[in-house]
Amino acid sequence: MRASPDGILVGNGPGDPTVVDESIKTVRSLIGKLPMFGICLGHQLIACALEADICKLKFGHRGINHPVRNLATKQIEITSQNHGFAVDEASLAKVGAVATHINLNDQSLEGFAHNTHPLFAVQYHPEAAPGPHDAEYLFSHFVRMIENGKVPNGLIPA
Repeated sequence: MRASPDGILVGNGPGDPTVVDESIKTVRSLIGKLPMFGICLGHQLIACALEADICKLKFGHRGINHPVRNLATKQIEITSQNHGFAVDEASLAKVGAVATHINLNDQSLEGFAHNTHPLFAVQYHPEAAPGPHDAEYLFSHFVRMIENGKVPNGLIPA
């Protein structure tokens, strides 16, 4: 039986996102076909599939209590994180995406959404438990995006 999902969740995992070519190709082939939500490595894989740039962080983000600002709502979320790479914010505009979340400790990118495709991604772990639950709203946003095919209000800054 063939799967016919309503949306794609590109999940987390360890390592350098630039070396998993098959995953990047798969994600690239799905962009624009189904709503997509990326978490952690999934955030980086979607960025690679869009051809945004990835950089290694001088100091990785590990553990809980990392403050992140949602650029649309201006609210601060306390997040759980575990990564050593980041998406280069400056490279997003050339691939049709916009920053949605910024790390308040080092100003690195923590989230982005696409201007024309129904996709968004965050670098941190909204699914983390135990841990902060400030970002659970992202799952409701994903469901809304599946329902209407648009990135939800409250993600893309005005």
